[in-house]
Amino acid sequence: MKGLFITFEGGDGAGKTTLIDQVFSQLQQRSLKVMKTRAPGGTKAGESIRELILHYKDVSVLPRTELLLYLADRAQHVEEVIRPALKEGYIVLCDRFNDSTVAYQGAGRGIDISTVKELCNFATNNLQPNLTLYLDLDPKLGLERVHKLGTGKDRIEQEKLSFHDKIRHAFHTIAEEEPERFHLVDASRPPEEVFLKAMHIIHAYLTP
Repeated sequence: MKGLFITFEGGDGAGKTTLIDQVFSQLQQRSLKVMKTRAPGGTKAGESIRELILHYKDVSVLPRTELLLYLADRAQHVEEVIRPALKEGYIVLCDRFNDSTVAYQGAGRGIDISTVKELCNFATNNLQPNLTLYLDLDPKLGLERVHKLGTGKDRIEQEKLSFHDKIRHAFHTIAEEEPERFHLVDASRPPEEVFLKAMHIIHAYLTP
């Protein structure tokens, strides 16, 4: 692959969307080939899956069903959007990827972690990010931020605080297992500090 694959992870309300927009703008200003996308979503099929998973309140979704829907989106997303962009030399900024699936559907929903990882690798044909930035934030604070936005909670955001605590613990475990790829960024800091920290980490990957 010619490009660079950067994923952004974090609990709900951590500020991923804001950070991705800032990083995207900064890299564009440097005249770099960059694109941003999100999971679930990023393709026509993926957006339909996203709506089904997160917003259909009258549809009951079992944990295994939820996992497989996320991975169906992932498979389409990788082959239709991410791999072609990387082959063209783009820096791809992706809002969530396999780490979220391991944390949410594995640790959160109680599905065997090794099974989740194996299925993630199958869905992505073993595509792995070069770099992952995890916005670390106390779930209670994150959910308070979501509430203040007043946009309505999706299926995941409606889960109990104990569920979100499991997610954060799972992300910390990934950070311990893969410190070279997976970087923690303190999302409780002001947005401008979070952005500067993120760009400092990214710069190391952009520098030959």
